[in-house]
Amino acid sequence: MKKVLVTAVHGYQRWISPALPPACRYYPTCSNYMIQAIEKHGPAKGLAMGTARILRCHPFCQPGYDLVPDHFSLRRNWAEPEKEEDSNYDVHPEI
Repeated sequence: MKKVLVTAVHGYQRWISPALPPACRYYPTCSNYMIQAIEKHGPAKGLAMGTARILRCHPFCQPGYDLVPDHFSLRRNWAEPEKEEDSNYDVHPEI
């Protein structure tokens, strides 16, 4: 079931998403979040987390990082990734 859901999201990314204007206000994008949540938490919880994320992504939300948490949660993960000392990693990308 996990593979079917991930393949469906990849199909969306390949065929539907390019036809739409970029609208995701979070990083990673909602479709990438869905894939990561399914892979980390399994199909049922991952699908629930991905759907909750899509419902949170609207023009009135505060944009930024919303990484898949290590524990199951339908709420936004407010923790930002830690910046490595020797990397060129931008903690606040242009969104």
